[in-house]
Amino acid sequence: MNQNDMTALREIFERCHIVLSFNGPFSQSVIEELGEAIRRHLEAQTQPRKRIADVFSVYIEVTQNIRHYAESCGLDDAHTARLNAGTVLIAREDDEYAVVSGNLVLKEHAAALSERLDSVIAMDEPALKAAYKERLRAPVEDGAKGAGLGFLQMGRKASRPLSYSLSDADEDHAFFTLTVVI
Repeated sequence: MNQNDMTALREIFERCHIVLSFNGPFSQSVIEELGEAIRRHLEAQTQPRKRIADVFSVYIEVTQNIRHYAESCGLDDAHTARLNAGTVLIAREDDEYAVVSGNLVLKEHAAALSERLDSVIAMDEPALKAAYKERLRAPVEDGAKGAGLGFLQMGRKASRPLSYSLSDADEDHAFFTLTVVI
């Protein structure tokens, strides 16, 4: 990276009001350390406790999703490491914060991912709450890393519908981007 790249990157951060950004593999310690940095930053900005908790919760959810997805694919170590690397940033948007994540997914999983997200996006607040409660009562699938509540939980915390995109990265992968505004 040269100085011009760094200057351009800083200009993007300033223009987009990015307060935190990380690009690389998500180990548990990285997730925890960045989470603490986010919490301290929001506390220093005297954000309400609920907003701090919601931004922190969504950050944890998106980073854990990237980690769990990489582990769940059952691929060789090099491929798992590639899927475990991602990008997360938090940006200030007027009185709200956007948590934006991006990572590679296998193209064979893209349609199911879109279907799950489209169903969450289509739900209003009462429907999100009902679906969340229903999912809480449902048994956890064998081998699942969680109860499948992540997108529903993010949808409930978001101040507007979740937004996402999937774009071709290479022959086997798509780049998945998710934005949650709180």
